[in-house]
Formats: sequence, structure tokens, C-alpha cells
Amino acid sequence: MQRLIKLVGISAVFILFTANHIATAQSNAAIPPSITTPDKVETRIGTLEFDDGMPSKETLNKVYDNLDLSYAVRAFTDNLRGVSIYAIRKGLRDIGVKDNEVIVFSELMDAKSLFLTANADTVYVIGGLDLSNGPVVLEVPPQVLGTVQDAWFRWVIDVGLPGPDRGEGGKYLIVPPGYDGPLPQGGFNIAHAKTVHGAWFARAFLEDGKDPKPVAERIRQFTKIYPYNPGGVGTSVAEFLDGKAKLGKLTKPPATVFHEGSGKVMNTVPPNDMSYYEMLNKIVQEEPATSLDPELMGPVAAIGIVKDKPFAPDARMKKILNDALAIANATSRSLLMSPRAPSWFYYKNSNWQNMLFDTGYEFETPIPMITREGIKPFPATGYRKLDARQAFFYGVTGITPAMAMRLTGIGSTYLWTMVDSDNNYFDGAKTYKVTLPKNVPAEKFWSWTLYDTMSRSMLDTPQRYPRAGSQSYPSPAAEAAGDGSITVYFAPEQPDGVARGNWVQTVPGKSFFPVLRLYSPLEPFFSKQWQPSEVERVN
Repeated sequence: MQRLIKLVGISAVFILFTANHIATAQSNAAIPPSITTPDKVETRIGTLEFDDGMPSKETLNKVYDNLDLSYAVRAFTDNLRGVSIYAIRKGLRDIGVKDNEVIVFSELMDAKSLFLTANADTVYVIGGLDLSNGPVVLEVPPQVLGTVQDAWFRWVIDVGLPGPDRGEGGKYLIVPPGYDGPLPQGGFNIAHAKTVHGAWFARAFLEDGKDPKPVAERIRQFTKIYPYNPGGVGTSVAEFLDGKAKLGKLTKPPATVFHEGSGKVMNTVPPNDMSYYEMLNKIVQEEPATSLDPELMGPVAAIGIVKDKPFAPDARMKKILNDALAIANATSRSLLMSPRAPSWFYYKNSNWQNMLFDTGYEFETPIPMITREGIKPFPATGYRKLDARQAFFYGVTGITPAMAMRLTGIGSTYLWTMVDSDNNYFDGAKTYKVTLPKNVPAEKFWSWTLYDTMSRSMLDTPQRYPRAGSQSYPSPAAEAAGDGSITVYFAPEQPDGVARGNWVQTVPGKSFFPVLRLYSPLEPFFSKQWQPSEVERVN
């Protein structure tokens, strides 16, 4: 009997051992090597250590610091555009221009204004928007080229030549998010904004390319901005009788407040220090929580910027935010100054670039082709081209379909280069030349403008207006050679034998980059039958 019990016991132990062994073997066999985490992993952020998949305290610190860093970088690269709009409104407020007021540059904008790639060839009219008290009416003058942008620098509507008024002037009603009041039956071009704040700007062409003052007077005469009066102009009596709308009194709108901009010193360029995140927080607090896509708002919230909550980063997070600013700014600047995408370059084997032809104004799908048979759109890509968006908003103010279309005789188009024909960055102490072949394809006018690589604003020189072009104001028009071509020089001193209108001054010790503008571009530009030379250094 005892022997039997002993045998049963041994058998039970053997069975238990065998079962455990089989279970362990099955368990080990069930975990493929491809999904395991090694005990030690060498990475860019250092050595990461795990005990059977469990991260050490040091690993946790490294991983979470890196995660917060990635969120902070995205909060810059994805949303610099929003801070750019805020910086414009702040720059205007700093010189006394409140939202829903208007600034006009009667003698053009000069290099004293820090404004991303603005020009010195057209009369600017600019204003911040505040829709917190309801819809706002914007009346634009004839013959302007402009757009309305929301607080995240998204396109709302075009005004003027590319807009529904087609350059005849008209009334625009900008409606804030969540507005459920009456809207006019007619008389207004209605646009719904997704944010409470924003900005609008327009440019007007000089008359005969000579004098901006008559243009500025026309702008002041016809431009108006005022609160919408529900039930007033735009609401018919029939609507009231049908019970569809209330009738309001026909009241005269308050006078628009105008400010002079020429000669003013202002800074509208978004910062890349801690004030960047402070501005970003102010946008989040001012706007509806749903004003930005949740995917874009996610990284912003992850670093502590949340609607109706204080933004108070601790010492650890401040260090991470400062590191992120340095990385994000360096990345954005690199993408603008030395792009890596071949599709951004307009001509084959050329340095002239403009990413919008490849990405469209929404940085997704190339702009459609215009043919004799009609418009031929490209199929949607289904993804956002993030490098292009990041580079664009680092260097440019304003985004609209009018900046990215192949339609002749309307809008404007741009080419720029960051390097000379030898692929070197520009040196303000050296002399360069660029030649435009005859018959420059611009119905209105063309111009060169030089920009400071640091501020991405107009290059500040004794010339005041760093430009050359077909207009004779504010500097003489460029002169053509006997064959019709036009050569313009970029140099610290006016080269011997070169007309004043064919020279744009540079500054020794300061780099720059040139931008070519064609207003109302013509078919030879889009067909690429016409092409500017590369910018060549003159020894």
C-alpha cells in the first residue's frame, strides 16, 4: 500500500513537472522575437533598459522627456501659422491699431516694418478681426487683391480681384462660429469663420505704376469695417412678413478708424523664444475649444496648453520647451533655406522654387492645370505635405487659392531662391546679377524684392525700399537692354554703368534672398516657355 502511494506521488510530481515544462515551453514559443523588447536598447536618446520588458526609472525619464519634446516641437511646426496671425494682430496693437480698425500704407511699406515677405510695390491695407460680438461687415474698395484669414491662418474668403466682387468692390459679412442669428438675404458675400479672431489684408496696384497716394485715398474712401446690423440692410420686408426674420432699424454704421502705416516701425514676425508658447496659449484661450482639429490640438494640450486652464510649465517642462524651440526653429529655417524636396523647384535643374505648385494652398494636392478644354485637377493625395506647410508659414504671410493657381491675368505668383548659380548662400558683400528674358509675362507689373534671411522681412538698407521692377515708384523702373532683356544687380554699391533702377542694395555681413513677383501672370510663365536666369555672382 505504501509503495502504491509512493508511486502515485512520484507520478503526480512527474505529471506536474511535465505540465509546467510544457506550459513554459508553449509560453516561450508563443512570443515571437519580433515583438520582444531587449533588456538593453541603444537609441538616439541614450541607452534604454528593461527587465523582462519593464522600463527602468532612468528609461522612463528619457522616454517621457523625449515624448514631451516631440509634442512641443509639433506645437511649433504645426501651429506656427496661428502664432503668425496673433503676431500680426499684436504688432498692429503695439502701434495703436485695434482689431476692426484699418492701417493703410499710403507711401508703401518699407524695410522698417518686420512683416514676413511683404513687398514695396503695392499699397497695403490690413486689419485684425474680432467677431466676439457677432458678425462683422467688411467693405472692400475696387481694384484690390486680398484675403481673409482666421486665427489659425486658414483661408476664409478672398476679396477683391480673386474674390466674388471680382475687383469691383463689395460687402463681405464675416460670421463667427456658433452664430445662429439672422443673416441677410442679399447684398453681402457671406463667409463663415471657424474662429472668433483673424486678420484680413489686401494690396492695391499703383496707378500707372507711379503714385500710391490716389490709391490710398480710394482705399480710405471705400473701405469700411463695422458690426452687422441684423434685420437691417440685406433683410427684406417679405422675410419679416413670412416670419423668417426680424426687421431692424436702418442705422448708419460707425465710421471706420484708419491709421497710417508708412514709416511706422512694427514687428509682426512670430517669435521663437518662450513667448511663442505664451502666444499659442492666448490663441487657445481666445478661441472655441473646437476651433482646431483635435489631432493638431493634441500636442498643444500635451505640453499644458489647454482651454480654460492656466499654462504654468514647471522647470523640467520649461527646459524641454526651450529645447523644442531651438529644434523646431532650426528645422523650419532649414526647410525654407535649403529644401530637400525636388518637387518644390519650378524649373528643371534650377534653383527657383515655389512649393505651392506642388502642394496647393492646403498643402495637399497640386494646383490644377488650366487648359483650353477647361480645368484639369490632380487627384487628391490624401495626405498633408508637412514640410511644405512648415517652410511656407516660416517665411510667408497669407495663404489663399489666389497665390497658388495657373489662371492667367488674375492674382499673383512668386519665385524665390536661397542660393546663387553655384549653390552658395548669398553674401551681402558680393555682387550678383539676374536676367529676365524679354516679354516678362506679367500683365500688371513685375518686381524683385530682397529679404533679410534672419527676419524674412524686407532687407533694411539706405535705399529703404529693397526692390527693382517695372514700376517707376518708389525707385526708377528697371531699364531693358537692346534685346529686351532686363538685368538687375544685387550689390552693396551701385555697379559702374548700371542704371539706378537696375540695382538693389545689399549689406556687407548680412545674407539675403531674392523673390520675383509677377502680378497677373501670363501663359508663358505657366508653360515654362519663359524662365529667369539663375542669380550669378559677378567677380
